[in-house]
Amino acid sequence: MAKNKNIYQGLNQLGRKSAIPESPEKATLEKVANPAKGQHYVVRFTCPEFTSLCPITGQPDFAELVIDYIPKNFLLESKSLKLYLNSFRNHAAFHEACTMEIANRLVKELQPVWLRIGGYWFPRGGIPIDVFYQTGETPDGIWLPT
Repeated sequence: MAKNKNIYQGLNQLGRKSAIPESPEKATLEKVANPAKGQHYVVRFTCPEFTSLCPITGQPDFAELVIDYIPKNFLLESKSLKLYLNSFRNHAAFHEACTMEIANRLVKELQPVWLRIGGYWFPRGGIPIDVFYQTGETPDGIWLPT
């Protein structure tokens, strides 16, 4: 149990029925205070069922996203991330645009020490497209699983 329950105040989605936002722009990403501020550790989110739409054909595109970040002041609340990622299922954009939109939004909202995202897009026409981004060099002393 957390030492200070006050870090959970102000969350509007966790523990409540929450609809999937109409678009990524309308989605709210919620965060809580980092309980281990000043220590560098990695948080990983894996989304094996990410979907969006091809902006040309309207057909669904599927990906597995892996998001690693080192929190600074805040942790990302996981239900809000789930709702945000689900809001892409009616969002039409190329693989690169979706992956970078997610990365940029997370960096803006969290201002982490470091963030990396891997978008492993499933093949369309026989060619998978993988998109990778990170905010800079991995800090020294950080262990990252492969």
